[in-house]
Amino acid sequence: MTTESTNNKEELTAEQLADDIVKQAEEQVEEQHEHAHEVISPEQEKINELELALVAAQSTVVDQKDSVIRAKAEVDNIRRRAAQDVEKARKFALEKFAGEMLTSLDNLERALQNIDKDDESNQSIIEGVELTLQGLIASLEKFGVKSIDPQDQPFNPELHQAMSMQEVPDVAPNTVIAVMQKGYELNGRLIRPAMVMVSKAAPSVDATA
Repeated sequence: MTTESTNNKEELTAEQLADDIVKQAEEQVEEQHEHAHEVISPEQEKINELELALVAAQSTVVDQKDSVIRAKAEVDNIRRRAAQDVEKARKFALEKFAGEMLTSLDNLERALQNIDKDDESNQSIIEGVELTLQGLIASLEKFGVKSIDPQDQPFNPELHQAMSMQEVPDVAPNTVIAVMQKGYELNGRLIRPAMVMVSKAAPSVDATA
């Protein structure tokens, strides 16, 4: 055997040896990978599945909780609005009827003002009208109707309607000096303003004049 043949055999043996080492290493890696896949991966996958299920369940709980809170708030709002509507209906259901009764009340008051009280023959009539008037007033007050009689009070545009203005000595401006027609309110709600006459300030005097 020549020296060249010996060198070639040694080179082949070295290459084969290297190939064998690489092959064995790959087989070991593959074996370890398969072993890890068989032992670790199923457990890890199960853990991952459980974690995903937990996250999904938590998200569902949060969504359902928000839905319940919103539904409860909506129900509370509906109940509150319904209660307010019932209360308003209860308070102001008599508004139209009360407004009609005010005409009768005004007529009775005018009758008392215009009747001759000095005539004894009118006493029975006066007593009858007064009793009727007081009974009507009491009935209206029972249902929350109250009169507005602002004589000598400051003028309030929310409750009074000024029919005229007049200068009055020693009376502060914007004071009600006469009530032409009483006003009325129902449970604190104005149903008719009082018609009044209001005082006004005297014109200023020019000192240079």
